[in-house]
Amino acid sequence: GLLQFSCTSQSQKMNGVSFVAAPQPIDQTNVDPVIKVNANYAAIMPFGFLKKLSATEVIHNTDRQWFGETRKGAKQYSELLQKNNIKIMIKPQIWVWNGEFTGFIEMKSEADWKAFEASYESFILEYASLAQEINAEIYCIGTELHKFVAARLEFWKQLITKVKKVYKGKLTYAENWDSFDKAPFWSALDFIGIDAYFPLSEEKTPSLETLQKGWQPHKKKIAALSKKLDRKVIFTEYGYRSMDFTGKEPWDSSRKGKVLNLKAQEIALQALYNEFWKEDWFAGGFIWKWFHNYEKSGGSKDHQFTPQNKPAEKIVSKNYKMYQ
Repeated sequence: GLLQFSCTSQSQKMNGVSFVAAPQPIDQTNVDPVIKVNANYAAIMPFGFLKKLSATEVIHNTDRQWFGETRKGAKQYSELLQKNNIKIMIKPQIWVWNGEFTGFIEMKSEADWKAFEASYESFILEYASLAQEINAEIYCIGTELHKFVAARLEFWKQLITKVKKVYKGKLTYAENWDSFDKAPFWSALDFIGIDAYFPLSEEKTPSLETLQKGWQPHKKKIAALSKKLDRKVIFTEYGYRSMDFTGKEPWDSSRKGKVLNLKAQEIALQALYNEFWKEDWFAGGFIWKWFHNYEKSGGSKDHQFTPQNKPAEKIVSKNYKMYQ
């Protein structure tokens, strides 16, 4: 009705959560907190595993994995979220043993590249067919694979063509903040996807002004690419840890020596919303990360990324509500 219209003068964005895979199926109690934070999108992240950076096999959809990491689990999560009017981005990811950075995945020979590509393709087509089956709004064809993309453009072009035969929705790829402008195939996709862990400030608890100023050079570059390619931008991941120096190296997920700082996370998130959610060329983003068992997640002693049960959650909720 009219009332609804008057409240939504802002244009709608993808107000997303990165919904972490768990060992078991989810139920309505796991979805309610997602609705409460005013999210309208969830990234569902099935996983493939590599034994090392040069391993040729992406192990995926096996019964040794957690339920949420498999096709069956991704489907169950997606369908329950969809029942609650949450739209879905399926975003398959690779985990390299010991947590090595996926951007460094690189094969040692042409034969190895060919074997790896065949395995990666089966992983991506598996979840493209799931995305089609559940009618997901968006499918992400890879996450932070800079060296693989740089070395094997022909493969990626063919992969995109094959994905489009299987899946009819919108496509993106999630590239890391330091190489998003180097992915050569954005024009074959619908959105430019960026994992937005840009360094913004060296301070312990930077002010809103400092952080927004820190965004300017990055934002200029993002806006320019969006304009040049005529593609909107999604932050396929964004987020900050609730710790000192959270704006310095926001990608850092190491455990040791971190000092809790709930305020810094709050301010950093607000700075990001202030800079991006109002922009026409920006489509929205997926906060990193959101766990299914709400009561046990985050909290005032947790210095990790989740905003759950922290002051930051109110910041997310308030901003998402403005752009529902």
